[in-house]
Amino acid sequence: MKKKVSIIGGGASALFVAAFLDHQKFDITIYEKNKTVGRKFLVAGKGGFNLTHSENITAFIERYTPSKFLKKAFVNFDNLQFQNWLNAIGIKTFIGSSKRVYPEKGIKPIEVLNAMLAVLKKKEVCIKYNHTWLGWTTEKQLLFNNHFEIKSDYTIFSLGGASWKVTGSDGSWLNTFNNQKVLTTPFQVSNCAFGIDWKHLFIEKFEGSPLKNIAISCRNKEQKGEVVITNFGIEGNAIYALSPEIRKELESHHKAKIYMDLKPIFSEEILQNKIKQSNFRNTTEILKKELKLSEVQIGLLKNYLTKEQFLNEELLVKYIKNFPLEIIETANLDEAISTVGGISLQAVDENFELKKLKTQYCIGEMLDWDAPTGGYLLQACASMGASLAKHLNEKIIES
Repeated sequence: MKKKVSIIGGGASALFVAAFLDHQKFDITIYEKNKTVGRKFLVAGKGGFNLTHSENITAFIERYTPSKFLKKAFVNFDNLQFQNWLNAIGIKTFIGSSKRVYPEKGIKPIEVLNAMLAVLKKKEVCIKYNHTWLGWTTEKQLLFNNHFEIKSDYTIFSLGGASWKVTGSDGSWLNTFNNQKVLTTPFQVSNCAFGIDWKHLFIEKFEGSPLKNIAISCRNKEQKGEVVITNFGIEGNAIYALSPEIRKELESHHKAKIYMDLKPIFSEEILQNKIKQSNFRNTTEILKKELKLSEVQIGLLKNYLTKEQFLNEELLVKYIKNFPLEIIETANLDEAISTVGGISLQAVDENFELKKLKTQYCIGEMLDWDAPTGGYLLQACASMGASLAKHLNEKIIES
């Protein structure tokens, strides 16, 4: 007789675990509180659909905080296996100049979702919509709205984090686990905008401008990429990857110092030589035509340096390579691309089984881990789902 698996939540990790479970061994049902599944999956795809990243697996795992908890999951299902699986279900991919992996041009996020749902249909996975999980009954059965109760052999929770509430990912389940003495941590933002108290004249002129081909550092960690200047502060891939470090600084000092390298391809020595050897005499012209700094980069230097600093070649170069900015706040939870917090990693074993609630598992963003954008978030959900499915498939064989 088949074992019954109940998957609570219809996000990315839920779809992956359902896709890899052996339907010959399991009767699989997904319970989703909305009218559709994969809503955050679709919203995330609107800004450029990064499915995963193509870098080597050793470097890939180091993108995560903490980096070790996903190691077993990646051994079971890494980024190359993910690409091969997508290709097998009809979603051809390509590697962009950033080494991120995208669906081939013309393939929309909804088509990727539909291809995954077709896999579930073929495996006879049942999806029940408008089923809001409320907790457990006194007999430890799953309790849903309208007093609907389910007894399950295995329960897999894929309830998401606390960002983008419009998709159903609101973190409201946290207290339900707290009441069961499951160790949790408060939600915090990640991959979000960070607040800077810009000078009025600067932001009035440069709001919405991109800072491209820069590097930003915080607490000895550096990330190359770009950011966009906003009225609130800055956002973009170069700052998203520093979310863990910025959060620590804000927690410790109520502010976070970051440093921008406006020209990471050149050393201080090369920049100084370029300035000295330039045929241009005007400092602004040297920055623009010799060093190829953008208007917004020059605007930063002009608005935040004194006249003496700006005209001093040695000091100017030091600021180009190490321009300080102070972050004073984060965006709110609902505006973040992802969140950290939720179920503590200490509350689950290496197979994501809750230590206090046997045969019940947690995967996806509801666990307390962090990763930058660029395909890392979705890859983690895929790896966790595939790895847990492999564990359960083998568990049945053993029993």
